[in-house]
Amino acid sequence: MTTYNWDLIEHLLHEVQNSAGRSFTPRPYAEQYAAAKASAGEPFENLDRLKTVAGEYEKILLLRGYIEPRPEDQGGNGENYILTPRGSSLLSLIDSSIPGNEHPRQVLDEQDDALDELTFDEVASKAQIA
Repeated sequence: MTTYNWDLIEHLLHEVQNSAGRSFTPRPYAEQYAAAKASAGEPFENLDRLKTVAGEYEKILLLRGYIEPRPEDQGGNGENYILTPRGSSLLSLIDSSIPGNEHPRQVLDEQDDALDELTFDEVASKAQIA
C-alpha cells in the first residue's frame, strides 16, 4: 500500500497553480513546506528526505496526468505546469483550506495507490467522498 504526504502534495499543487512565468522547483518548495511546519510547531520528515519525496511527487503527478506542461500563452517556460482536470479534482479533495478535507484524505489513504489514475478517477467520482 502506497502512502502519500497529502500536505506536501497540496503544497506542490498550489505551487503549480502559481508557477506562471517561473520554473517549478519541488526541492525549494519542500523547504518552504518544512519551514511552515516548523514555525507552526508541527513535526516533519527529515528535510533531505522531504526534498527527495517532493521530486518523486513531481514525476508521479506529471506521469499520471495530474499536472501537464504550462502552455506558453499561460506563462509557460518549458519548466512549469498547470493542473489538469484530474489535478484540480485532487486538490479540491485534499485542500486543507476546505472544511472536511480529512474524510477524502482518509478514503484516499485506504486505497492501494490513491494516485493510480484508474483508482483515483473511481474514488473521486463518488459523491460521498467529499
